[in-house]
Amino acid sequence: MSEYRPPVDDMLFVLDRLVPTADLLALPPFAHLDRDTLAGVLEEAGRLFSETIAPLNQPGDRQGSRLQPDGVVTPDGFADAYHQFVKAGWGGAHLPVDWGGGGLPYVVGMALQEMLSSANMAFSLCPMLTQAAVESLLNFGSEEQKATYLEKLVTGVWAGTMNLSEPQAGSDLGAIRTRAVRQPDGTYRIFGSKIFITWGDHDMAENIVHLVLARTDDAAPGTKGISMFLVPKHLPGAGGGIGHRNDVTVVSIEHKLGIHASPTCVLSFGDHDGAVGYILGEEQQGMRYMFAMMNTARLGVAVEGVALTERSYQQALRFATERRQGRAPGSNEATSRIIEHPDVRRMLLTMKSHIAAMRGLLYRAAYHVDMSRHHPDEAERQRHQERVALLTPIAKAWCTDLGVEMTSVAIQIHGGMGFVEETGVAQHYRDARIAPIYEGTNGIQAVDLVTRKLPLRGGETVAEALKEVEQASARLASLDPDLAENMRAALGAVRHSVSYMLEAVPERPRDALAGAGPFLRQIAMLLAAGAMADQVLAAEDSPERATTARFFLSQVLPQSAALEPAVTAGDAALAII
Repeated sequence: MSEYRPPVDDMLFVLDRLVPTADLLALPPFAHLDRDTLAGVLEEAGRLFSETIAPLNQPGDRQGSRLQPDGVVTPDGFADAYHQFVKAGWGGAHLPVDWGGGGLPYVVGMALQEMLSSANMAFSLCPMLTQAAVESLLNFGSEEQKATYLEKLVTGVWAGTMNLSEPQAGSDLGAIRTRAVRQPDGTYRIFGSKIFITWGDHDMAENIVHLVLARTDDAAPGTKGISMFLVPKHLPGAGGGIGHRNDVTVVSIEHKLGIHASPTCVLSFGDHDGAVGYILGEEQQGMRYMFAMMNTARLGVAVEGVALTERSYQQALRFATERRQGRAPGSNEATSRIIEHPDVRRMLLTMKSHIAAMRGLLYRAAYHVDMSRHHPDEAERQRHQERVALLTPIAKAWCTDLGVEMTSVAIQIHGGMGFVEETGVAQHYRDARIAPIYEGTNGIQAVDLVTRKLPLRGGETVAEALKEVEQASARLASLDPDLAENMRAALGAVRHSVSYMLEAVPERPRDALAGAGPFLRQIAMLLAAGAMADQVLAAEDSPERATTARFFLSQVLPQSAALEPAVTAGDAALAII
């Protein structure tokens, strides 16, 4: 079993030098915080995550969650670790103080989520989904619903889930059939089944609040007729406790490639008199509410890419410094540590540079989330919100794709031992494979990017993001003209691709969608390069960080410009299939 060391110093480097954290701490909600406080938060959380939660990762994968007559039982140690997690307040660290949270910036919450996902991805999904449910209630819940549910969810005493998919309706939510029947007392009775419900039942929290998409009998067809309902496992009782069991049944749990400790449930609502549900907001607004909830979850999923890459990198680095095989060029030893072989060093630096690039992109996205919520000027809040909208599909797809690719590299570094479950590195690869699929497949992220996010404000939102990359390139030019030229080449290619997409989407949508996937990867590398350029400039006292960023800019970024032919080839290039 491999140990996990939270990369607090690397996280603080990003928060100190790549993200305008000082601007955040100047805002009224965070005026009581300073840099030392944030460092202490990360250190303390990292201690619990690495010492208590990380050791459960491999045993939890082997044992898995199990369905018993009374419900789902989690692997040994999970419930106790969750109670320690809740007692320490980490699940609500970045949520509002008014509801029992810690009031930290979202960007710090993202760093906490990264550490938790590295420590134990299966475990981390439970609080992540609870946080998404909190977002929905904060934005759309009634005052009575907030009073009933929010503090319990923010503190983690109760957990939350998202109930979207059905057997005939995966990504196509317009095809859902779950029914909601109005009752004279203002409640609804929910009838139907949902599949792929992450942490849909478990023994860690005393209650589970399901956010369920369903349609009333007189609803409009398709996505326009969907509503969202709160359907608790146990109905709220007197004095803030729990009452009798609702009509929600766990039919089965899935047997999956990875995240074995996370129970993925099939839930049935209304096998008897109907599950009692409470409308969230207004009828037939469920898709709008769902996207608000899902966008938060999508950034949380994006973090899993860097988290699992970090965990598998640490393991691969330790293995490479211990394993001896062959003799490296110039070595006088009979056998060399494999880290001395250039190819292995390249693989390790590929992983390390992508960790830095993903972390820079993600933490900057989180900074925009904070500014969109707390900047005193309404126009500035809107501008930051548009940037969040642009970055969300990019971060979700690129980082989760890289999570699969980089954990595969970690297996390669281990050689044959990487293919053996005993070493534990294969688990990271298996766990990573779900992330490009759930919370909207990465193909859907690419479609969303080119059809909905590029046109924001007539293309000005993406233009502003690219302008910031241009400015980073100009800053870098005085220090390293060659790296700056790489950035200019990639920037020119991306700008051409953006123009192509903005013209093609309304006129030739099939051509645009044919190139959407390569385009997302192309622009993601460029935006991450902006952070890496700043890392070169900011790492004057850290040659290792500067070398890592230089590797990305010199050997990874050129792939961005090379993708332009795939972006602009059009649908005809795919006609053979």
